Amino acid sequence: MTVRQATATDLPALMHLIHHVVPLMRQAGNFQWDEHYPNHDVFANDIAQNQLWVVYIDGLLAGVAAITEDQEPEYAQVGFDLSQRAIVTHRLAVDPAFRGQGVAAALLAQAEQIALEQGIAFLRIDTNSENQITQKLFPKMGYRYAGEITLSFRPGLNFLAYEKTL
Repeated sequence: MTVRQATATDLPALMHLIHHVVPLMRQAGNFQWDEHYPNHDVFANDIAQNQLWVVYIDGLLAGVAAITEDQEPEYAQVGFDLSQRAIVTHRLAVDPAFRGQGVAAALLAQAEQIALEQGIAFLRIDTNSENQITQKLFPKMGYRYAGEITLSFRPGLNFLAYEKTL
């Protein structure tokens, strides 16, 4: 397993992963993503800002996550102090063929490593209320459930916010 920053050459594989994952998410009742988000431009912007990380296993893209300091203003709904610097994981996805192999855990560990390197004490993440997989994963990785939020750019959906303090 190799974890590294994404480059523009990863974009075709990233889009293939998203086009594979989104229909499965929707079949499971998780409408967090759709045919419009995340898209090529979102990932290209993440790459340009050096905030997109990928996991490859045996030469195949197994997972992706944007690791940023971008906090959603709605995080204040659960009492997160938005004036505190935090490392936030966004757009976390794992190819179903690689589930159970520690891909998401490796990406969350990368977020933690970045936080430690930058002297940032808080890790934050959110997930759709219908995403049972991440709701089990985050507590195993040391994140505590902080509460439910809504996100203005995804109307009609509920999200669960989590935080880990280093």
